[in-house]
Formats: sequence, structure tokens, C-alpha cells
Amino acid sequence: MNLVVLDGYTLNPGDLNWQGIEQFGSLKIYDRIGLDEETIIKAIGKATIVFTNKTPLSKSILQKVPDVKYIGVLATGYNVVDVNFAKELGITVTNIPAYSTKAVAQFTMGLLLEMCHNIGKHNVAVHNGEWIQSADFNFIKSPLIELVGKTIGIIGFGNIGQATAKLAEAFGLHILVHSRTKYPELETDNCRYVSLDVLFEKSDIISLHCPLTESTNGIINKNNIAKMKDGVLIINTSRGGLVVEEDLRDALYSGKIASAAVDVISNEPMLENNPLLNAKNCIITPHIAWAPIEARNRLMQTAVQNLKAFINGNPVHVVNA
Repeated sequence: MNLVVLDGYTLNPGDLNWQGIEQFGSLKIYDRIGLDEETIIKAIGKATIVFTNKTPLSKSILQKVPDVKYIGVLATGYNVVDVNFAKELGITVTNIPAYSTKAVAQFTMGLLLEMCHNIGKHNVAVHNGEWIQSADFNFIKSPLIELVGKTIGIIGFGNIGQATAKLAEAFGLHILVHSRTKYPELETDNCRYVSLDVLFEKSDIISLHCPLTESTNGIINKNNIAKMKDGVLIINTSRGGLVVEEDLRDALYSGKIASAAVDVISNEPMLENNPLLNAKNCIITPHIAWAPIEARNRLMQTAVQNLKAFINGNPVHVVNA
């Protein structure tokens, strides 16, 4: 059996191994390949099993690789694959759910704490000699924020949203939730579902954990920003398309939004003209919330289990059943 990994470097930059997948046949691994169709088709060749993270597998590509019977997406999101056409061709497509829940929730709180304390800025100042030159036992480069008693609005309450809420509650935050699916049993005196408008109006912090859909595309826009508290903090560790980046930039410059922290943007890798690149009070990280080695190891192990289940005739985590 021929197997190919089209863009393996993101999952495994060298600190994991592919042995679990290699056991099933002859494996070809590309760290990354070009995104033009001819390159992708050539890389797939006669492979029966294809793994992809962000390499697109469109209808026109799938038409030209007739040996493919299984596509394993090395991520939770699977929009890089034309799953409906794959189904027509009899190709099983699977994804990797829930591997990074705790990692992303942890990272979300890390971004929030950085916005509250500007730890990085103070560290740089100390190493630049500013504390040595200070006339006082301490110095404060920017206002510090205490979280206890404030309200965090969480948009999207799946696994990651729920995990974030648990951490937020430990910091003494009140929690408002807006989600297309409600779990009444999760409501408490300190965590309740509200309308989107109420969430915007009442939240001191807004954290995005919803999928990118037609209804959530650009949900952080100038009209909704106008409904928010002055000085709100915005966090996005979900999908860049949830934010109208020009509107967020403008709100940061006006002070309507005090600070933002985003791990995802509209085009990745980032383009030079991205509106947030030089925006005031905006932390940008390169889509790494999901990527601790523990989470990537879970991803790898699930990919192996998915393939084994498919080969045994009982596929799991199928997204085009």
C-alpha cells in the first residue's frame, strides 16, 4: 500500500515520528509542497492513502488521482478537502477532533494574562536596563488589570469554549456564553447563555471559539464593536475570518477596544499588508495555540487510529459519511 503525507512539517518538525503510519505500507513524506494542482497531483501519484493538513484537495485534483481511497486530514477543520466530491468517488475522509482542547484553552488564558500584565513588555524593559535606572523599587510600563469580578463573553461553547470557561472561572471571572448549541446542564449561577447582543454589551473580555460559518463570518465588525463596552479586550484563537481586521484595527486606534490578541488571521501565513500587523495594542501569534508537543502527539496517535480503523473496515471520525 502506498501512503503519502503532503505537508508533514507542521505536525512533525522533527520531534515526533511517523512510525505508526509507516507500519501500513510504503510512506512518502513531504515537509511541504507547492499549492499548484500539478505539484499536488504529482506528489500523490499512485498513493491509496493521503494525509493532508492544509494542502488543498479540490474536485479537479481528486478527479486525477484515481487510486486514492482514504484522506486523513491532520487537523480538526477539513475545509481543504472537497468532501462531497470525495464521497461521490468513494473516498473516505476523516479528521482529528478534540486533540488540542486543553492546549488552546491554556493559550487563550495566556493571551489574556499577557494583555492584563504586559509581561513581555516589562521583561524587555528590565533587560534594557530600565529597572537598573529606576528611582523606585518598581516601575510600571502600562496599566495592569485584575481579572477577579470581571465578565468574559465566550462565543462558541464546544469543547474548547467549555475548557476556556473552566479556566476563566478559576481566575474569578463571570461567564456569558453565546452558542448555536445549548447545553442547559452547563449553566450555573456564574455561567449562563445570553443573546449575542447581551454578550457584546456586558462583557469586559470577548473570546472567540466558534467555527467559521456563514453566520459567524466577520462577527467582530464595526457594528458589533459599537455594542461593546469601551475598553473591551478581544481574543481570537479560532479562525481569522471571524474578525473584520480593518474594523478591529480602527477600534484599537480609537480606544474602543483596549487590546486584542489573535492567534489566527484572515490569510496565513500573514501578508505584509494585513491591517493588524502594525495595529496599536495588538498581540499576534502565528497560529500556535494548538501546537504543544503533547497535543501534536495526540493528533499523530489519532491519525494512526483513524487509518487503522479504516483499513479494518470500521472507519471512525468520518466527515463525509
